Amino acid sequence: MMRILTLFVVIAAVFVGFVKAAEFDLGPLVVTREDEQKLILLLGNPREQATQPGLSWRIGLPILEEVITFDRRWLHLDSRPREIPTMDQERVVIDHYVIWRIEDALQFYKSFPQGRERADRIIDQEVGDNLREVIGRHSILEVLTEAREAIMIEITEKSSAGLERFGIAVADVRINRTELPTRTEENVYARMRAERERLARKFRAEGEEQALTIRADADRRARITVAEAEEQAQGLRGQGEAESTRIYAEAYSQDTDFYHFQRSLEAYRKTLGTGTTMVLPPSHEFFRLFQTGGTDLSPPTAAPPAPVSAPPASAPPAGATP
Repeated sequence: MMRILTLFVVIAAVFVGFVKAAEFDLGPLVVTREDEQKLILLLGNPREQATQPGLSWRIGLPILEEVITFDRRWLHLDSRPREIPTMDQERVVIDHYVIWRIEDALQFYKSFPQGRERADRIIDQEVGDNLREVIGRHSILEVLTEAREAIMIEITEKSSAGLERFGIAVADVRINRTELPTRTEENVYARMRAERERLARKFRAEGEEQALTIRADADRRARITVAEAEEQAQGLRGQGEAESTRIYAEAYSQDTDFYHFQRSLEAYRKTLGTGTTMVLPPSHEFFRLFQTGGTDLSPPTAAPPAPVSAPPASAPPAGATP
């Protein structure tokens, strides 16, 4: 039992020693962590790619084999600001960053045996070229506001496709800030003001046009309503006058003498008043009720027309035969 226990302890100690040595890339074991991916080089040539986390073996001696560790995580690259011309010949200073990672460690090592510094320069150059090409097809207003999101998506897709051959994957390209050079800032502001004024004039003209249309429609409806109301009023007024005439006719037919007497009194009431002066002979028909004392209520009869007398015959001229 003591021999078995001693053997077990020795084996465990050897295994722990291998693991400890693997942490320093020594011994036959290779330890790959969650955030790492490794290449095993035999005499400088890639022999095996250990991208899965855990333990793996190497069959050569540490003197002959070398283990290179690469980061598996997404990496951040701040690019230098660039002055880029837009489609409308305005220049903008753009500061951006890139989110990328090593997708294929073997291809990355073959492309950049010098290390990550060279890879950063290639990524910055590729993204910068795509940034210049995409922004050059848009106006400054689109870059600043309207098409900013679409521009970043297009640059990301182009950069990812261009860097794929190096074993690099690009997740996102984002613009930190966009500034205008001093010499173009006033021109851009003037153009923006002119655009806003143009839109304001356009909206005012459309509003005035709509207002005129609404007023014309309202006036037309008002005229139609007034005409219909007047037509209806005329009809009602005609019905009222016809009914009034009918009532007057019925009243007149029942007692014509009283009707004439009442009409005479109404004529006196409307004609005679304070300060009224009338120049009429006393025997005038207007004062017939005063003359008869109200006993004669019959309507006045029209006076017969006066006979027309023939003109006197002129004396015949001397010597004429009658």
